[in-house]
Amino acid sequence: MKVLLTRPLHDFAVKELQKLYDVEIHTGKIPMPKDLLISKIKDKDGLVCYPYDRIDRKVIDAASRLVAISTYSVGYDHVDVKYARKKRIVVSYTPEVLTRATADLTMALLLAIFRKIGEGDRLIRNGRWKVIFGPNEFLGIDLYGKTLGIFGMGRIGKAVARRSRGFEMNVLYHNRTRLSRKEEKRLGVQHCGLYELFRKSDVVSIHVPHNRETNEIVNLKLLKKMKKTAFLVNTARGKIINEKDLVFALQKKMIAGVGLDVFSTEPISANHPLSKMENVVIMPHSGSSTVETRSKMAEICVKNLVLSLSGKNPIYQVKP
Repeated sequence: MKVLLTRPLHDFAVKELQKLYDVEIHTGKIPMPKDLLISKIKDKDGLVCYPYDRIDRKVIDAASRLVAISTYSVGYDHVDVKYARKKRIVVSYTPEVLTRATADLTMALLLAIFRKIGEGDRLIRNGRWKVIFGPNEFLGIDLYGKTLGIFGMGRIGKAVARRSRGFEMNVLYHNRTRLSRKEEKRLGVQHCGLYELFRKSDVVSIHVPHNRETNEIVNLKLLKKMKKTAFLVNTARGKIINEKDLVFALQKKMIAGVGLDVFSTEPISANHPLSKMENVVIMPHSGSSTVETRSKMAEICVKNLVLSLSGKNPIYQVKP
């Protein structure tokens, strides 16, 4: 069997695949150019891809022998899962393992925007810290007692809720399916409508998947519901937010600031409007970027593919 990797993976993971299959690894431009992907996938039985690879109908139709797609990610909106299923192709992904790392980064962004960590770092590095600040200068905001609104109460949303208890925050949440009363009590969270979540929260953290229903769901209409003192954090997918509306809201001081790990188009440049704002903390899509998490993701990604190619159920299968 032949397997294609759209970019290099961990050495131990590649060696595991090479024991079983004829493995081809793309080492050129990232993401792998679409025309090259189409030409290379024609004789492949398995594919290891990443969130920025568009595995659409055109790619799937070109893959006459493909039986398994294993994506190195928790998100799978870059794969046409329904069409793959129609073609009897198994699609697998790597959830759960990155839950803690992404929740940790969410809390880091929360702290960074509330306590102006990015601004303080730049202040010193740029030689602008000339005197000790007085009682009313360079003031951050306490997390204690503030209301955290969690939009999407899946694995990561729940992990963020648990972490927020250490800061003694009040937690509201909105989810497509409401949790049981028992779980709400255990997590210390209260369910509410989407508009209410944005209206009442001091900070809203986004943890929904990106799909047709959530595409740019956070737009000017929702942002206008927020307090002028409120913040927004996104470690899910960039396209959940209408980025132009977000920039407008920040420029007009409709909200206090944002912490972002994801963007509509990635990577962004230093000339992007969000890159130039003091009340914005940005990270380069690194929610799962820890040594331990990325290694475990590679392990699961390989296991998913091997199981799928052998006709067995992968550890984590995407179901449309």
